[in-house]
Amino acid sequence: MARKILHLDLDAFFCAVEEQHNPELAGKPFAVGGRPEERGVVASCSYAARRFGVRSAMPMARALRLCPNLIIVSSHHGDYSQVSQQVMKRLQELSPKFEQISIDEAFLDVSDLPQSGEEQARRLQARIRDELGLPCSIGVASNKLMAKIANDVGKASARGEGPPNAITVVEPGREAEFLEEKPVTALWGVGPKTAQRLEEMNIRKIGELARLPEAELVRLFGKNGADLSIRARGIDERPVEPSHETKSISQETTFSKDIADADSLQRTLRSLSEGVGRRLRKENLCGTTVKVKLRWQNFTTLTRQVTLSQPTDQDSEIFEAALALFKANWRKGQLVRLLGVGVSGLGPPVRQLSLWDDGAERERRLQAAVDALRERYGRNIVQRASRIKKDRE
Repeated sequence: MARKILHLDLDAFFCAVEEQHNPELAGKPFAVGGRPEERGVVASCSYAARRFGVRSAMPMARALRLCPNLIIVSSHHGDYSQVSQQVMKRLQELSPKFEQISIDEAFLDVSDLPQSGEEQARRLQARIRDELGLPCSIGVASNKLMAKIANDVGKASARGEGPPNAITVVEPGREAEFLEEKPVTALWGVGPKTAQRLEEMNIRKIGELARLPEAELVRLFGKNGADLSIRARGIDERPVEPSHETKSISQETTFSKDIADADSLQRTLRSLSEGVGRRLRKENLCGTTVKVKLRWQNFTTLTRQVTLSQPTDQDSEIFEAALALFKANWRKGQLVRLLGVGVSGLGPPVRQLSLWDDGAERERRLQAAVDALRERYGRNIVQRASRIKKDRE
């Protein structure tokens, strides 16, 4: 029996939530994201804005040039997260075989239900629309790869001025036929470099890729060549996994103006480290590797990392490691455009206390108390004295 896999994608999710809060935005060109004078980027844009060429991840300044009447709406991530949880709850009620990929995207295995995959998709789409007022598109196929590609094709093929609200079905046994004329870039694992190499071989469509011998692809692309050969034939045996393991936690910021002030850079580094530490503790994780990301004025980007002697979730330990990496790679007076901090090598907290660890334990208890206050009263309820002094200057 072929599996029945759904891939759900909420249509212009951030914009749909903003329209619920402000119905006057409906039908107008608007974008959710940062201000252009602060180097803001489009996080999501309405379908009216897309008709002008505005797209997600585009600099907001460019979006305004394409659409001078564009309305800019600041992001409200707390609202998006809350609504996303309501959507995902309904998916889990339909089937326990549920895998959330992002805030607005998930897979669902409905193989155990008697109705067809298409019928389940239509019921789910209607429920999300009627109960939450949100548009969504769904791909239906026998595996995750095909369900995702089907949904991408359905959304891209939709006509009209509003959300696609597409449902696209790939019948079992017709996977290769569905993929035949699709561009190779539609496949997972085909990035710009792989696509360029295939272009040099005059391979532009998935059907052409599928007809290449697997041994040839392995010779050209190594292990990824074998994966390409399988995917090009629409084969994907991966299960829908209920849990999605967090591999790393990071935060970064792009400055409104390039800066070279050491104090400002270090304050930003500390703030980022605190944000990462807070997320680690909230998810009950510790990490062993601290990473710093730096982007200079000329857009050159570098990352540097260090492995700690033991896992941590403490702001001060993350900051100290990040600061050492920063100082080792930044020259006094050098302009910085972007700064980021991340922690990887994640796992459950492990405490190794001894008679002389009372200071570290006090730090953890203090950090837990600060987290509780910030959770209840907001992030700025507790601040470092150095930051308050600087804000008053």
